[in-house]
Amino acid sequence: MQARTTSTGDALVAEKLERLYARRTFGVKPGLDSIRALLSELGNPQDSVRVLHIAGTNGKGSVSKMLACILQQCFSNVGLYTSPHLVRLTERFQIDGKQMTEEELVPLLEEVEEAGCRLEKAGRSAPTFFECVTALCLLWWKRRGVKLAVAEVGMGGRLDATNVLHPLVSVITRIGLDHTQFLGHTIEQIAAEKAGIVKPGVPVVIGELPPEAVRVIEEKAGCEKAPLYRASERCSVVRLSSSDIGTLSISATTESETYGRIRLSVPGAYQAENVATAISVIELLGERLGQAFPREAVRRGLESVEWPGRFQCLRKDPPVFLDGGHNPDAAQAQIAALKALRLGRGVRLVVGQCADKDTIDYLRLLTSVSGTIWTVPLRNPRGTPPDVLAETARRAGFREVHPCKTVQEGIRAAIEDAAPEAAPVLICGSLFLCGEILAGDCIPEPSEWIQSTTSDERNSHQ
Repeated sequence: MQARTTSTGDALVAEKLERLYARRTFGVKPGLDSIRALLSELGNPQDSVRVLHIAGTNGKGSVSKMLACILQQCFSNVGLYTSPHLVRLTERFQIDGKQMTEEELVPLLEEVEEAGCRLEKAGRSAPTFFECVTALCLLWWKRRGVKLAVAEVGMGGRLDATNVLHPLVSVITRIGLDHTQFLGHTIEQIAAEKAGIVKPGVPVVIGELPPEAVRVIEEKAGCEKAPLYRASERCSVVRLSSSDIGTLSISATTESETYGRIRLSVPGAYQAENVATAISVIELLGERLGQAFPREAVRRGLESVEWPGRFQCLRKDPPVFLDGGHNPDAAQAQIAALKALRLGRGVRLVVGQCADKDTIDYLRLLTSVSGTIWTVPLRNPRGTPPDVLAETARRAGFREVHPCKTVQEGIRAAIEDAAPEAAPVLICGSLFLCGEILAGDCIPEPSEWIQSTTSDERNSHQ
């Protein structure tokens, strides 16, 4: 929970954040020279921490959170750096599961901003938004004595600002076509960028990847003499039956350990694959550190994971799920998650998406579980207008298309339509959309819709 501030404090935070967000106008500048210069100005805080470094198109955030939660069972002062945030910037920066407070944030923002300005005055390239927040996190970790952390790549890997870190294990989760304007238009090109996090002699764990991606990463690992491990070969995860649509029950087994039944509060079926990756990494880390992680610590860590906006169950009757997945690979994961819960028919979709995404292919896949969609706006300049998104949905094959002026309108209409049949509602297409909903400011009365509607209540309205 964010620390409360006075009105003067709120204004100060807002002013500092406005200056930081203004750095988004510098765009994305792939490369490590700028972040290295910024970190040098700040005393090279990256040298004080060892990390588990996580790249991938889908799943990297979930795996990062799982690893941090497991590590917290055995160590203190465990850092976690993820992106993007859903509601508050401070979500990105954590130690032992607790976010940075606003009291800590303001002086760090000032220090990083001053360092960036010094570089600009010296004729160096202006640090970007992501370079500044990465430097801010590393500086905070150093001041707080963090020695072990989990760091999620922002985009790509090879030229990502996080690639200045010193990994104990490198991890590459699922790879798909996303950010193609920066990373390339083929799986091979994107895999090459992700493989850029592979370091000499540092072991690498990979998730379920297409064969063409595996070949690229194997070649890179071979060049760097980095041992390569497939998570699916090191850890077997089986989904177990459960009557609770808000959880995922699994069992996990490796060559050295049987973890038994684990109940996750992240219900997406695709999380089973992420668990296999996380457990494979933890066992490998134990080998590197010379100490095995106790079975119960792994179980407790995984069962403590909370990861909003990733097939999050907001309501059970009718079922309402919130998922920030936005590319074709994510659509397939969303479909699999629904079908695993036997909810793969008659799904009502509420979709908001950025204009730079592969919208048509994303929506085409979702027509296999739905014929009805409500398109909603995003409060982001990159957002696709609802009427434009609606036209794309028609071309993708949706039979009933409803463009909406607000997110609130779309959600309420979808739930009302779904309630008589107890049909599922999936709100998806963007993490920005998830952030708006979880912030609550786009829905004046959340209690009006995040509540259960019983079967008797539904019948009374028919």
